[in-house]
Amino acid sequence: MSFNKRLNLFRKKITKVLFVKNFHTSSSKKKLKNTEAIEKILLIRPNQRLGNQLLITPLIQEVTTIFPNAKIDLFLKGQIGITVFKNYSQIDKTITLPLLPFSNLLNYINCFISLRKHKYDLVINTVSYSSSGRIATKIARSKFKIYGRVNHEDYPNHEDYLHNGKRPVYDFWDGLKSIGIKTSIKQIPKLDIKLDEKEIKEGKQRLNEIVNNTEKTICLFTFATNEKMYSKDWWYKFYDCLKATFIDYNIIEILPFENVSQIDFKAPSFYSKNVREIAALIENTTIFIGADSGIMHLSSATNTTTIGLFSVTQYTIYQPYFNKNFGVDTNTKSRDEIIKLIQQVI
Repeated sequence: MSFNKRLNLFRKKITKVLFVKNFHTSSSKKKLKNTEAIEKILLIRPNQRLGNQLLITPLIQEVTTIFPNAKIDLFLKGQIGITVFKNYSQIDKTITLPLLPFSNLLNYINCFISLRKHKYDLVINTVSYSSSGRIATKIARSKFKIYGRVNHEDYPNHEDYLHNGKRPVYDFWDGLKSIGIKTSIKQIPKLDIKLDEKEIKEGKQRLNEIVNNTEKTICLFTFATNEKMYSKDWWYKFYDCLKATFIDYNIIEILPFENVSQIDFKAPSFYSKNVREIAALIENTTIFIGADSGIMHLSSATNTTTIGLFSVTQYTIYQPYFNKNFGVDTNTKSRDEIIKLIQQVI
């Protein structure tokens, strides 16, 4: 294990002992008279992963619905969020922690110090179990703060509460009630990268260059990190099943940053380091199939039907949702059963 990773684990242990047990859902006993009093909001999600940042887009949409005139600052990690939230008009400023805090210690500390320079009307820690998130929420200046639910045994009565895209919204609603704002439980927004018309049109052009026909397209992403990645043998057999079943469809593959393929580039492929370009191309396909990954979440942030494959992580926590999107536990479903599920939604 690298020195940075050891230090990061040590930091998490210390902050959990010192801070987490002392934080509550909301920090203020005062009540908010009306939503118009909230003009400046800080949302905190200090994590660099693409999927984790996309998973707070439902919360951002709900925040902007309840506080339509408020400006939002984001406290993130890494630069990917600047690209992800590019078309969210109510986002004013993004504060970004360095990817390697102990290699950029001064910059890392300055990011936290900068939270004291501005006064917010509301601060929201988007993920309750994030130690860095809870510390940042504690440091930030605001009369009203929502930390999220501390006791994991004390879940609200919602079957989907544990989903990482939905829990921040439920905690947000819960926190608002504690400061005097009543909300009605309704459908939670989908993940959304907010592609504009120009991006979608360019995505269609890129897809046309790959398939060069008007047939519908199935999009694959065969990569994933560590144990979440399926073997080449698994993907080879699954790819053959898809070709045999969906003979009237194009099948293409989105390639990862590493530019590798678990089907050894047997399908026409698309490579880009720009997540918005990838999302725009996926938007123009009929269905996306891939293992639990940032690109799977990116697909579910478009309007393309997204099917997530899960063998290690819990699909109830990370699966694509909304409309026809769903996750599959491949430990309990055979390839033939997955093909039948695809036929039902395609």
